[in-house]
Amino acid sequence: MDWGMQNRLAGIINPRTGRCLMLAIDHGYFQGPTSGLERPGQAVAPLLPHADALMLSRGVLRSVIDPANRTPIVLRVSGGTSVLKDDLSDEEITVSLEDAVRLNAACLATSIFVGSAHERQTLAGLSRLCDEGQRFGIPVLAVTAVGKEMARDARYLGLACRIAAELGAHVVKTYYCDDFERVVGGCPAPIVIAGGKKIEEREALRIAHRAVSSGAVGVDMGRNIFQSQWPVPMIRAVRSIVQEGRSDADAWDLFRQLTA
Repeated sequence: MDWGMQNRLAGIINPRTGRCLMLAIDHGYFQGPTSGLERPGQAVAPLLPHADALMLSRGVLRSVIDPANRTPIVLRVSGGTSVLKDDLSDEEITVSLEDAVRLNAACLATSIFVGSAHERQTLAGLSRLCDEGQRFGIPVLAVTAVGKEMARDARYLGLACRIAAELGAHVVKTYYCDDFERVVGGCPAPIVIAGGKKIEEREALRIAHRAVSSGAVGVDMGRNIFQSQWPVPMIRAVRSIVQEGRSDADAWDLFRQLTA
């Protein structure tokens, strides 16, 4: 792995702690104006100082993120479907590597749909992206997207994560599940967990703590932060788990203090 690749990864996963708190705001690429992200620039501005990396699309990056921002960018480079389509797996790479370089992307993010009708298409896309990223020294994050019919269990997620790593992904984003140590143990690439749908803040903190305690290097959380009534206290509480090693109970106490 060359210097540029290592440098970009070190900007995302803190070398001192080996952990990462990523803020995901790329939902609009298939959901449109997601609740809480109708005005993404306003939603993100107070959260950026607490994030190790920001995951988003190039359109939002160009339109509303201050170019003086120093938070590393994880650029969503796949797409092609919307919530109006029954099968969201029909994705392909939608951003050229030249444009990703112009945007100073620290990492490239693409979804894979293992077990779906378009499994081969998305896995081949990941492979090509890893080849291109290697040419430019940009790491790749593979998102193990889950279709409506897929089970979010250790067997399925372990399969998807291992395939992503085998094809060259430098980081894998997946869901937390029971027996998560089995998923981590079978994946040679570092894993961050997806925040998933909005749940109660206490439960989101509990899942974040369980994930990092089970071997995840961090979380890539979106809706459980920007859809919270208290987004800044929430991201600070999550960060206290990921980067400071606090328990979920301590993080919950911090969250309550910040919202008092």
